[in-house]
Amino acid sequence: MKNKTLTIALLLLNFNSYAVEHQFKGLIDLRLYSVDVIDKSESYLAGNYGKYGFDQGSGISLAQLGLQYHGNWDNGLSATIVVNGYAGGIENSDNEAIGLTEAYLSYKSLPNQNGWRYKVKGGVFYPQISMENIATAWSTPYTLTSSSLNTWIGEEMRSTGLEFTLDKLGKFSKSDHDFSLDVSFFQNNDTLGAMLAWHGWTMGSRQTLIHEKLIVQPFFARQGDLKDQAALSDPFIELDSKFGGHIVGRWQYKNTAKFNIGYYDNNANADVVENGQYTWPTKFTHLGLKVKLAKKIELISQYMQGNTYMQSPYGNKVVDTDFKNGFMMLRKYWGDHHIAIRFEKFSVDDLDQTVGDNNNESGEAFTLSYRYRLNKHSFIQTEYNYLDSTRASRYYLWQPISLVEQQVQLAFRYYL
Repeated sequence: MKNKTLTIALLLLNFNSYAVEHQFKGLIDLRLYSVDVIDKSESYLAGNYGKYGFDQGSGISLAQLGLQYHGNWDNGLSATIVVNGYAGGIENSDNEAIGLTEAYLSYKSLPNQNGWRYKVKGGVFYPQISMENIATAWSTPYTLTSSSLNTWIGEEMRSTGLEFTLDKLGKFSKSDHDFSLDVSFFQNNDTLGAMLAWHGWTMGSRQTLIHEKLIVQPFFARQGDLKDQAALSDPFIELDSKFGGHIVGRWQYKNTAKFNIGYYDNNANADVVENGQYTWPTKFTHLGLKVKLAKKIELISQYMQGNTYMQSPYGNKVVDTDFKNGFMMLRKYWGDHHIAIRFEKFSVDDLDQTVGDNNNESGEAFTLSYRYRLNKHSFIQTEYNYLDSTRASRYYLWQPISLVEQQVQLAFRYYL
């Protein structure tokens, strides 16, 4: 997989540069953080059950070093490469890493006289789901910590394939309404759902790099029915040579309201395992809404509901979970100031009977974030996170099943 993504990147950079406009964007995100938990707990990124991207305690971290290249040719072709790097915040895990998170080519036609336009994208890219992570290098401009819903997308979800988009632009028919339909076909997402089942919903800003693998939590069933599971899950691997699919319908009214609805299915075979990596058939529906409620006041909300499971080569479902997640965020901006308040509710329902692998979970979270703009490129931002969750698998590490975790952060962000 690493060689494949490097090849894609080299192909993009070796395009003929004649009549091309080059654009570079970047992000430096430095943070002071403090995580307070009743019982000592390491981050889920270190293979524990802590819900945040940082371990308990205080420290300093390079939360994101992002670089985004975009090249536009006169003929409608464009190329995008996104690199992210991270350092610090996790004591017992190698969190110092840099690498690709996206790399793709795209083509956008000119609209015809009726406002119809089509686009094609090919490579490695995020599916059209998030209404939060819209800034440079898939960061969110609203808060320091992504919602748990979008944290999961950043951790386990990337599409390697093709995306086709058909737009209907309303201005050509004197309408205030725009419509879009996205259809994508992808591979390299066969283990999607493994980390959601085994550590549950989490909150962070860490995006998994294309070459990275993720630490699997130490639950009892890994000594029994799941003893063949690899200690590291590969989130961007292809095991069954099948294509998954994703379809999204989008509507926009002026600059006032946006809405999307979609269905995602990785279409994985249920009985494939290679080198400890199992296929996880995963399906979900998702909704998103962004609407201006008043001058400089906006509501952003997303909801997701689905199922993921993994079965043994003998056909029995060893892991089978339903999952739900929804959040609502209000943001107010004026002058150099911005404030965001977000409420979240999530759950994982364990449907299987595997001993030593209880993945039941429920929880809710609250985020209050304030940002001050120093100048065009620089921002200071502070944030408070509160997360109250009940997760049965904490018992396996003799941790409280019900746990309240709080986090405070102070960040300096520089956008290039």
